[in-house]
Amino acid sequence: GVTPAPLTVANDALTVVVNKENTFATCLTTEQLEKIWAPKSEVTNWNQVDPSFPDEKLVLFGPGTDSGTFDYFTEAINGEEGASRTDFTPSEDDNVIVQGVAGSKGGLGYFGFTYYEENADKVNAVQIDSGDGCVTPSVQSAQDGTYTPLARPLFVYPSIEALKSNPAFASFLTYYVENDATIAEQAQFIPLNDKQNAELQTAFEKAMSDAGVPVSG
Repeated sequence: GVTPAPLTVANDALTVVVNKENTFATCLTTEQLEKIWAPKSEVTNWNQVDPSFPDEKLVLFGPGTDSGTFDYFTEAINGEEGASRTDFTPSEDDNVIVQGVAGSKGGLGYFGFTYYEENADKVNAVQIDSGDGCVTPSVQSAQDGTYTPLARPLFVYPSIEALKSNPAFASFLTYYVENDATIAEQAQFIPLNDKQNAELQTAFEKAMSDAGVPVSG
């Protein structure tokens, strides 16, 4: 009995990071990431990822299995949500992942882009090659979709029925859309670009129209 109206409100770029001393894994292919993170992976050394890499123990860190970041990464890289090797150090606290990678010469982990930005002095971001060359995680590559497959849109799903029956909710959603960029930044995500913002406005106005609620301004 609920009709959701999906609204894209922000972007994220899941960022793979390595130890500051790691000068060889500057770019990894999605195939190499799958080789590392696949459920039955037996990769325990960097030279198993690429023979040109040094004989260095691979030490893995990542979000906990209840995390949306974990779900998205595993689906994007391993082809199935939740499919992952289990012999890594999981944490719901991104700071623990940063500390783990920063403290392990062979460390590798992943989390959201803005958290990487805050810790760029402690870990290195890895470029990702999904078949069209190495792409650096950034605001622009997340917004324009070139950082595949680890860039992701983020949504809210207002109910048409709730918009129709609850004026306070309609006012809240209006406030949310009008202040979307500030909210995205404060939530440590990447705001929409101009094209995406126009698409949000169109989707918002349609949702309000479907609910029979006039849009002010």
